[in-house]
Amino acid sequence: MPRVKGGTVTRKRRKRVLKLAKGYYGSKHTLYKVANQQVMKSLQYAFRDRRQVKRDFRKLWITRINAAARMNGLSYSRLMHGLKLAGIEVNRKMLAELAISDAAAFTQLADAAKAQMNK
Repeated sequence: MPRVKGGTVTRKRRKRVLKLAKGYYGSKHTLYKVANQQVMKSLQYAFRDRRQVKRDFRKLWITRINAAARMNGLSYSRLMHGLKLAGIEVNRKMLAELAISDAAAFTQLADAAKAQMNK
């Protein structure tokens, strides 16, 4: 009985990995062994960073809200606490957008937060 070599399966698997490694630097896109290691690492980075992106955006929004809040005489935490007391439910993404594009609306929100804090 002849032995099974499985050449087509192996070639298909290696071609799939090398296709994923297209554009990588140096031997990482030509040699299978090195390319396979880099593709596995890249997939780990992709998995991790799909979650990291969400954290990064939240940090950015908070930074922008804090800057706008301080222009209105409040800190970020006092602004958020005042908005919660006032029953204003606006998420951080929208607050950051208001801080950039519509300063007057943000000032109204900040004033509402201040009014609740002074009660």
